[in-house]
Amino acid sequence: MPSVDNEAVESRLKALLTPVVWQQVAYYRQLGLRDRLLNLPLMVALVLTLLWRQVPSVHELTRLLAREDLLWCKAVEVRQQSLSERFLVFPAELFERVLKALLPTLVERWHERQQRPLPPAVQMAREHFSAIWIVDGSTLEALFRKLKALEDAPVGQLAGKMCAVIDLATHYPVDIWFSEQARAFDTNFISNMLQRIEPRTLLLLDRGFYDFQFFADLLAKGSHFITRLKSNSKVEVLRGLSDTATVKDMLIHLGTGQNGTPILTLRLVKVRFESQWYSYVTSVLDPEILPPFVVADLYRRRWRIEEAFNILKRVLNLGYLWTGSLNGIKLQLWATWLFYAVLLDLGDAVADALKVPTERISLEMLFRGIYHFSQAYAKGLASDLVAYFAAPQNQDLGVVKTIRKPILRLDLAPYPT
Repeated sequence: MPSVDNEAVESRLKALLTPVVWQQVAYYRQLGLRDRLLNLPLMVALVLTLLWRQVPSVHELTRLLAREDLLWCKAVEVRQQSLSERFLVFPAELFERVLKALLPTLVERWHERQQRPLPPAVQMAREHFSAIWIVDGSTLEALFRKLKALEDAPVGQLAGKMCAVIDLATHYPVDIWFSEQARAFDTNFISNMLQRIEPRTLLLLDRGFYDFQFFADLLAKGSHFITRLKSNSKVEVLRGLSDTATVKDMLIHLGTGQNGTPILTLRLVKVRFESQWYSYVTSVLDPEILPPFVVADLYRRRWRIEEAFNILKRVLNLGYLWTGSLNGIKLQLWATWLFYAVLLDLGDAVADALKVPTERISLEMLFRGIYHFSQAYAKGLASDLVAYFAAPQNQDLGVVKTIRKPILRLDLAPYPT
């Protein structure tokens, strides 16, 4: 069954989304769409309700709509068939536009919060780069073949692939792209990235984007990158920068030049953690800008995008696709990212209240904790989401991640000894 409505949660959603939803009404009309009952404001309200209240089906959603006001929309009776058909054909780009219109507001709110600290490596990198972006791709799950439209689809047919760019400091998505080719390589999104990249941007790249021409194009645009070194890479050492028991930093030539691929002058940083050596390649040649341990620490934080994919798929149910239509898949994709951004805004506000880094906040436990807040709200024991999750007596909800290993001081020396 869907979770119980909560006035405080809905107020937060309405405050953030009402302005940007109504901004898109003019574009909705430009598309030639009639101002019918299931219009843009109502569809956004329905989809967000479907997500945050974990409504199990469209059938149940029609029951809710007939009996309850949902966000900014009044209760109204709609046939289930009409709503199901609307999900199939409603332009998914409208949800994309709502998301992209909301992000500047969320980023502005992020800058206004000054209590939660940034990790030292991120602080140092931001002094030299205008943005630090994480890039990665993720394959969507198999389509649900019990749907009538998919009876003839092959078993295990995947829904497609998304590629996301996330800002390391704010954790908000910068851009998201979708491809119907579920088994496509990440490098298929390189053209999108080159169009989106800005000068003085530092990219944290998975090895799926290991392409020498792409690296050269990034440098030509005034941007830089950090990635992991492939084991079969052709490396020529030019000179060493640091050589200790835990770090080896050197300038190298990378590549063979075969088939016209460029030979790149890069920096190879090897860092030992316990008994394992990890090798990173970066185009930032000056250790004064990015010391070796900062390079390793920044790349370690690339895991933030994997956490985002996990929340989207497992907690917000993007792993369970509502429909097999291409438009329906895109609609669910953009709507889930939209709610993820709103949830992240709440997590950052809680981090600021607790004066801990945002990455210490578990968005999964925060989302699940809304149930306990709703119970306290109904009893008159709580009225504000942020204050409730920041209260000492509610830390047992697990919203703040437990530190399982001691945090070591990061060595910021450009030439460690």
